[in-house]
Parts: sequence; C-alpha cells; structure tokens
Amino acid sequence: MNKNRRLAIWLPVIIAVSISLGIFIGNHYRSIGQGKHRTYSSGNKINAVLDIIDEQYVDTVNMTDLVEGAIPKIFSELDPHSVYIPAEDASMVNEELEGSFSGIGVSFNMQTDTIMIISVIPGGPSEKAGLLPFDRIITINDSVYSGNNTSQTKIMKTLRGAKNSTVKLGIQRGNSPELIYFDVTRGDVPVKSVDVAYEASKGIGYIKVSKFGRTTYNEFITAIAQLKEAGCNSFIIDLRGNTGGYMDAAINMINEFMPEGRLIVYTEGKAFPRSDVYANGTGTCKDSPIVVLTDEISASASEIFSGAIQDNDRGLIIGRRTYGKGLVQSQIALSDGSALRLTIARYYTPSGRCIQKEYEMGHTEDYDQDIYNRYMHGEFDSADSIKMNNELKYQTVKGRTVYGGGGIMPDIFIPRDTSGVTSYFSNVINSGVLYLYALEYSDRNREKLSSFKTWQEMYSYLKQQPLLYSFTNFAASKGIKKRPTLINISGSLIEKQLQAYIVRNFFDEAGFYPIFLSDDVTLKRAIEILKEGKSVPVTEKESSDGKLQGKASITRGYGLAKERVFEDYIV
Repeated sequence: MNKNRRLAIWLPVIIAVSISLGIFIGNHYRSIGQGKHRTYSSGNKINAVLDIIDEQYVDTVNMTDLVEGAIPKIFSELDPHSVYIPAEDASMVNEELEGSFSGIGVSFNMQTDTIMIISVIPGGPSEKAGLLPFDRIITINDSVYSGNNTSQTKIMKTLRGAKNSTVKLGIQRGNSPELIYFDVTRGDVPVKSVDVAYEASKGIGYIKVSKFGRTTYNEFITAIAQLKEAGCNSFIIDLRGNTGGYMDAAINMINEFMPEGRLIVYTEGKAFPRSDVYANGTGTCKDSPIVVLTDEISASASEIFSGAIQDNDRGLIIGRRTYGKGLVQSQIALSDGSALRLTIARYYTPSGRCIQKEYEMGHTEDYDQDIYNRYMHGEFDSADSIKMNNELKYQTVKGRTVYGGGGIMPDIFIPRDTSGVTSYFSNVINSGVLYLYALEYSDRNREKLSSFKTWQEMYSYLKQQPLLYSFTNFAASKGIKKRPTLINISGSLIEKQLQAYIVRNFFDEAGFYPIFLSDDVTLKRAIEILKEGKSVPVTEKESSDGKLQGKASITRGYGLAKERVFEDYIV
C-alpha cells in the first residue's frame, strides 16, 4: 500500500522530468544537426548577410575590405551620377571645387619622366622657400621620383599634405649635377575656376569659366569688375569643357544678368518638394548683352546657366549641344571620412524642361558611350544629325520653342572646325610631343624669354622664330616621321599652339588664351553678334514686325574642337 502511494506521488514528477529531458536532448541534437543555420531577424538584410559571412564563412574575411568593395557595386545599380567616394579619395575629390587645398604651391608636369616645375604661385610656400620655374624635382623626402615612372596621382598625393607640414625636395637647377635641397612648409594653395578674363574685342569682355566651385562667383564678380573698368559693356561667357560643380555658384552668376523676379531654376525630387529660385534684382549686368559658348562637355551647372539664359531670352547660346546632365547630387559624409554623392532631385530650366538625357539604371557603360555615339552619328559636324524629341517641346519667355530630354541645344549651332587638321597634327597632339617641345624650348631659352615684360612682346618675338622647322625635327627625333605635305597644311595651326604654350609657361592663362583662341571661329561669331547688337533672341513675329532686326536662328558655321588643351598639375 505504501509502495503504491509513493508511486502515485512520484510518477507525475518522473513523467515531467522525462518530458523536459526529452525536449532538451531533442533541441540539442537538432542544433547539432543544423549547425548554425538559424534565421537572422536583423531588420537590415545587408547587415544580416555580412554578419553571417563574418561568423560562419570558412576563412577569415576582412570585412572592411568586403564592405568597401560592395558599396560601389550597390551604387552601380543606380543612376550614372550617384557614386561612393572612399575616404582616401574624398579629400582630393573635394579640393577641386573647394577653392583651395594644402600643398607646396607649384604647377608641374612630367618631362621625360622628370617632375618639372612650370610655374611657382606668387606668395605661395615654394616661392617663399626659393623654388624657381623650370627647377626639376628629383627627390621627395629623400625618395627618388625621377626616372621611375611614378604616376601623376601619386606625385600629387605626395606633394600635397596637411597644412604646416614640411616636405623635403631635392632640386636640380639648370645643368648643375648637384642637387639643392629645400624644406617647403605646405600652406593654402588657391584653385582658380575662372581661368581668364580679357577684352576680346573693343568693349567686349571674354570670361572662361572652367568649373563652378566654392570661389567661382567671387572670381567671376572680380573679372566682371575688371572688364567693366577696361571699358567692356557686353560679355562672352565660355562654358565649353565645363563639367559643372556647385549649383549655387551658377545661380549667383545667372543672377548678375537677370531682372528681378525671373525664374532661374527649380529642383524637385521624391523626398524634396519643388524649390524655385528667382533673380533678386541685385545683378550688376542686368542690361549687358551676353552670349554663352557651350559644347558637348558643358554639363550640370553649365546647363543651369545656359538654360536660364536661353529660357528667359536673355542672350544667345552658341556652339554645340550640351552634355545633358539634369540630376542634382547631395554629398553625404560618413563617419570614416568617406562620402556618398547621391542623386536626390532633378533640376528644371525656367520653361519646365529637364535636360537630363536618357539613361537606364545600372547601365553606366552605355551612358558613358553617349558622347562617342554622338560623335560617330555626326552630331559634332551637322545640326541636321541632331534629332530633338517633339514630345518634349517647351516655350521660352518670348514663346520660342526649346526642347527637353537631352542637353541644351544652342541657338546658333557651330560644328567642329577641322581646318588644318591632318594625321600628322593628330599625332603630335595625341602623343604630347607638341607640349613637350614647348616645355623644352621654354627651358632652353628661359633667360631670353624671361626678359619680356608682357605676353604681347613675347608673342611678337616668337612669331619671328623658326618654331615649326625646329619642332618637326624634334618630333622626328621622338619617332614622328616628317610629312612635308601634311606639315604644310597644319603648319599655321601647329605654330599657333606652340606659341600659346610657350607664352603660358611665363604668363600663365592670361597670355595663353588670347593666342590659343585667336582663330577660334566660335568666339569670332560671338564677337560678331555682339558687335551687330543681335545678342537678344527674337521670335519670327518680332522679326517680321520689325521690332528687332537680325534674327538669330540655328545656322551653320565653323567651330573649334580640334585641339586638346594640356593642363599642368597644381600641388
């Protein structure tokens, strides 16, 4: 009896313990059988995937490198202008638009695999240290940088650096075999975005804007003031080759030419409601005639500028159809120093057109081929080859028809100029031999050339020198065979470029552009229009009513697209 009572008491306990033990053992062996194949409940799938790889992958993985490689692939599935900027590149990417960077204050180029200083920025660190134009940098911090095929990018990263830091340079000066050593303390080096401003013709100011950076507007206003003081009352703004930059800089520049209340641009995106920007009426050139020069490289902020001028019928656009970038990027800094440059909106010209050309998400390669395809299609040579989208017609303030969907079509189309271009010319340009000769000639004759007080004096002297003859001999020594017939055709063009580059080595862009552009028929056409007082677009009705004479329409002409402008590197 007692035995049965004890059994009755303990039997439920034994059963409960057995069940619990069975559950424990079952779960234990189920876990062993499944390994770590469990469900992750992370709210972010990418984080979950990375966690799984970090915990379970067969080998040790550098997760930082994995992430750095994955982010660009994610961005490659977006539009062509959204990009990831690694931390090591962020500083250099931003410097071009920020208006200054920390460096030694020289422009340089690689001459036969040696770093040659072309110019020393006045008042900069190198001038204070005693460096001179045509000095050759052989060593940097006791490491040899001559004759070892070091890339331009590595040289720039080495010579630039933190402000007030010091770099030791071993310099070869003249023909001396002994190196001279200089300790240069890095400091702020300005980055210009208004390359040059000069009086192109009586009363007509020419301003070349290479990008829209942090200091562009101030540089532009200074240029306008100087040209006005020189007697200029109408202006040519050259945006050819200008790939854009800060939208605010373009807006501030446009404001100088617009009457109060005129719409300049508006932006709109999924997370960004429409935002309109209007001229405030404080501009200093509201009544000044204006012509804008564009080409297929003019993009983004350049298109905001030219689109606002065109849609408001404020002036004429001359040249070739612009690039077609109508997407607005915002740069978002990340905690490790890297950044996202993310497309957040589209911008629209005053008539309501978005001039962004077509693209397919994740197909950047096709997008990048567009300029080449336009060239092959003949667009650079004939306006007739450009097919505008009739479903994207818009009206300017005066009622003229303009088109969206792919860049700003100029009011006056100027095809590329091929006069003087031969296979010999192309060879000496593409090989860099022409630029190399200009450097060597400048170095070899620097004592004589340094004696000239103005670029005009030097230019007159150079026109009397047998540059073409000595250059063709030099080119032949570099493997480019003499072709007398072709040289005869291209001779004037080659001489003009040699003269321009030699002058630039002593007088910078102020001497370079007036020579380099002296035969630029796009610029000549702009000057002609301003002289004739035809810079204000007119409609067919206005022309027939006699209100304004000299209608400006899309016409044929000759343009300049045959040279490659060689740039020196600034550090």
